[in-house]
Amino acid sequence: MKISRKEFLRTSSLALALPALTRAPGFAKPIKNVGLQLYTLRNELGKDLEGTLKKVADIGYKEVETFGYGNGKFFGKTPAEFRSLLSGLGLNSPSGHYMPNNLKQDWAQTVEHGAAIGQKFMMCAFLFPQDRKTIDDYKKLCDTLNQAGETCRKAGIQFGYHNHDFEFQTLDGQVPYDVMLKGTDPKLVKMELDLYWAVRAGQDPVQLFKQNPGRFPLVHLKDMAKTEKKEFAEVGTGSIDFQRILDARKVAGIEHYFVEQDAVVSGTPLEAIAVSYKNVGKLSV
Repeated sequence: MKISRKEFLRTSSLALALPALTRAPGFAKPIKNVGLQLYTLRNELGKDLEGTLKKVADIGYKEVETFGYGNGKFFGKTPAEFRSLLSGLGLNSPSGHYMPNNLKQDWAQTVEHGAAIGQKFMMCAFLFPQDRKTIDDYKKLCDTLNQAGETCRKAGIQFGYHNHDFEFQTLDGQVPYDVMLKGTDPKLVKMELDLYWAVRAGQDPVQLFKQNPGRFPLVHLKDMAKTEKKEFAEVGTGSIDFQRILDARKVAGIEHYFVEQDAVVSGTPLEAIAVSYKNVGKLSV
């Protein structure tokens, strides 16, 4: 069958245009390795660690972010045992949450254990009220975070800080989060932006990214219910425009995305993370 010159040119033009079309917004790819911050399933993990992790993997999650490290163990398992458990389920843990006391006690060993389970990021998860009474407390904290970051750097790990909403509340005439961003070395201390808490505090994540490019390798995908109380909600069911935020991922420097839901209003946490996983799959990067 002969093809006319006009038809040949039209077909060739479509072929040449296809690569460009696949890079267009409408052809963007879904997030490959959706992660879960395990704090969401804290009660379930306490009752059945292996069974709960299997359910996480069965839903489709590939990455998990740990919490609750203590006495040299993760959920009662040695680093080697825990890594083996995750690997057997097709999971890995690129990041973990650690408390301020971890930073001050045997931090070098803690970093070794984080590295042993394959973590490339270690985050300071929270600040207790007694540690954040004044802006000077935050300035002193910056020194602690920089020191922790240097220890992580030597082990090939990136250290960082995970926010709530209190860091954005003016204290002594200054905004603590701004103090932390300016008072820490950008190479030693990155930020894991919890999108729910940032939005709840009146912040625009995209503006934070633009003001601090490359500072946010991790984010928590956590939605806010469309109610007066603004409860935690399954991703995609609330008021946060995640796609707009993810469209700014390159300026932010985002590498990993972790679903988290501190509390579930109806249903079970496992049902909630299944809904979130499905809806995260509708987002594109």
